[in-house]
Amino acid sequence: MYAERASRLPGAIVWSRVPGPPAPAPGPETGREESGTDAWGAGPGEAFAAPFAPVLPDGCMDLLWTEGRLLVAGPDTGPYVPDEVPSAGWAGVRFFPGTAPTYLGVPADELRDRRVELTDLWPASEVRRLTARIDTAADPVTALEEVALRRAADSEQPDPVLLEVVAALDEGRPVARTADELGLGARQLHRRSLTAFGYGPKTLARVLRLQRALVLARDGVPFAETALRAGFADQAHLARDVRELAGSTLGELVGLR
Repeated sequence: MYAERASRLPGAIVWSRVPGPPAPAPGPETGREESGTDAWGAGPGEAFAAPFAPVLPDGCMDLLWTEGRLLVAGPDTGPYVPDEVPSAGWAGVRFFPGTAPTYLGVPADELRDRRVELTDLWPASEVRRLTARIDTAADPVTALEEVALRRAADSEQPDPVLLEVVAALDEGRPVARTADELGLGARQLHRRSLTAFGYGPKTLARVLRLQRALVLARDGVPFAETALRAGFADQAHLARDVRELAGSTLGELVGLR
C-alpha cells in the first residue's frame, strides 16, 4: 500500500509503502492503447496483477528509510522495479527537482539510476545515529521528514535559476528558449542540469512531460487528448516516450501507484 502527502519542506513529498495484498486488475480505461488486454497487460479473463508498481522517472531524488538502513535514490532515466518491500516497509522524502544535490551534498549525475547507502555520502557515525532515531520513532515517516528538514535548514538554498528551469520546462517551453530567457548558454545549462537533475535539460523536459501525461491519464482524460494537453505531437509520440522512459504502455501504468 502506497501513501503520500506534501512535506513541510517546500516542494517535497513524503511517502510510505508497506507490504499489502496484490492490487486487483483494474477495469477498462478510456483511450486504452491495446485492445484485448486490461491495464496490467493481462488478456481477457485473466486476473493478473503486478506485485509492485515501477518507480518512474520524475526528475527527483529521494531520501529513503527502511528499518536499519538509510539510502538515497538518484534520478532515474527508466523504470525501477523493487524486487521486494521489507516487512518494515519503506518511507521516503522525494525532493523537488534540482534541490536534493544541495541538501545531500552530492551531484545528481553521480547517482543517476542508482540506489546508494547514505553512509557512502555522509559520515557513518552520523548516519548510524539518524537511523537509530528513525528506527525507534513512533512515526518513522515523520522522523525521516525531520531529518530532511534539519538538513535543508543547515544547507545553502538551492540555485533559484535551476528552479526556474524546472518551472519553464514543466510548462512545456522549449529548452533553447528557456536558456535564452535565463541568460544561459546551451553548454552552461547542460552542465548545470547534470549537477542538479542528473541529466541534461532535454531529458528533464521529456521526464516532466511524461509526468504531466500520467496525471491527465489517471484523471480519466482520453489518451489522444492527454497527448496534446501534455505537449506531445500526437498519441503515437506519447506512446513512444512512455515505452522508452517507463518500459511499458500508458494503459499499463494508469491506476498503478
